[in-house]
Amino acid sequence: MPRLELREWAERFGLVAGVTTRGHGFSLGLWSAESVGQVMTRWRAFRAALQGSFPAAVLSHQVHGTEVRWHDTPADGWLLLEGIDGHATARPGLLLTVTVADCIPIYLAAPQKGAVALLHAGWRGTAAGILERGVGVLRRQAIVKSADIVMHCGVGICGGCYEVGSEVAGALTGAATSGPVRVDLRGLLVGQARALGIEAVSVSPWCTAHDHERFFSHRASRGGDGRQCAYLGAPIA
Repeated sequence: MPRLELREWAERFGLVAGVTTRGHGFSLGLWSAESVGQVMTRWRAFRAALQGSFPAAVLSHQVHGTEVRWHDTPADGWLLLEGIDGHATARPGLLLTVTVADCIPIYLAAPQKGAVALLHAGWRGTAAGILERGVGVLRRQAIVKSADIVMHCGVGICGGCYEVGSEVAGALTGAATSGPVRVDLRGLLVGQARALGIEAVSVSPWCTAHDHERFFSHRASRGGDGRQCAYLGAPIA
């Protein structure tokens, strides 16, 4: 299974975090033009590679919203939900997943409490405050302060490749523009994290569009690409 691991989080916090890549056409986009059988074969391979540490996994049909679901006592197997763009848990053995192809996967962890969250942030979610929602869920459920949370902005499209119209730019920045502008979603998310009181933030150097040979990109493929899967969880002992 082709994937890129967030090794620092494994070494520092004992968490499994990373993202699959497009190697061998390993798309995990369930809602695509590909046959369900082909995609599910890849999902089975993905699950099999991690199932020893994660008997349960959760995925949702994402809608570019701000709903973040806390998972307390999940059953073994695969939980598939509708309309959720973020997941959070303090249960070892539950793997949180989101699918992306330019949008930013946001990894959050409160290591002292063993709680994690994984969010899907495109421009709509970023503008609507999905990061604030995810941080709020962690703070309430794990009983932590923002300063106790660490954050990583994962593989996604960079500011140099992400050109948007004036309406989108206005929704993201609040500034009026007269034409297309380039927007750095990860830069905006880092700014939001600082405003929320998160001090430990890291950012992936990879761009899905620049590095299209390695990652799926909606923009670079003009809408015809698959999806990689970002994942995060605390493995069972």
